Amino acid sequence: MDQERRVIVGMKHRVMMVALLALITSPVCAAKLSGAPRIVDGNTIEIEQTKIRLSGIDAPETDQICLDAHGRKWACGVAARDELIKHSNGRTWDCHTTGVDEYRRSLGSCFIEGEDVNAWMVRSGWALSSGPSSHTYAIYELVASTGYAGLWSGAFIAPWDWRRRNKKTIIVGASSIPIDAQELLLGSALLSDPPSPECLIKGTVDLNGERIYHLPGQLSYGEIDMTKKPGERWLCSEAEAEAIGWRKAAR
Repeated sequence: MDQERRVIVGMKHRVMMVALLALITSPVCAAKLSGAPRIVDGNTIEIEQTKIRLSGIDAPETDQICLDAHGRKWACGVAARDELIKHSNGRTWDCHTTGVDEYRRSLGSCFIEGEDVNAWMVRSGWALSSGPSSHTYAIYELVASTGYAGLWSGAFIAPWDWRRRNKKTIIVGASSIPIDAQELLLGSALLSDPPSPECLIKGTVDLNGERIYHLPGQLSYGEIDMTKKPGERWLCSEAEAEAIGWRKAAR
């Protein structure tokens, strides 16, 4: 009987989880938000305490490094965020959201005075088309690559590949890729220094796979060597860290 009861409880739990998933990804959860956003990174903003992930695109992480037209390293992830801040310029955004992502951010298409922000990011070369809605922005990616805009001015790793990069990760670009691109973008020394003086928060992954961030001044901070473990990364703000699923270290 105990075994049967456990099976029934387990079945009920699965049914509830399926129902919950259907609910949070259904059009019923669609909403419209308007306001001047706080821009967290190249594809994450916050309006009225609601975090929104721009759907159909993927911008470089703030710790991401790219190569410019002369083969020199530059902080393209920070640049993508800053270009979005500059383009926004304190103006009101209108965002239409439907569903959530794995970090509980609402997925949305956003507009500034009628202009599609998601499309602008791809067209300007600061993001790539990505996900189920990637076809919506594919033409803008072609425009960016043929115009050597943003990331396409040199060589880079696609954001989704950057997050799980290894020695075999493909490096792309609109023109020629430097012969030493592999070492520059995938070498072990890449993470030894932050991509920008403002990005000093250390993110680590513990043995249980939990993602934890450490602030300068915390006891744990000085003990962390950013070149030792996979999954480690630099973060630029606590808001950014928490928006993508990291929690603050206890000490």
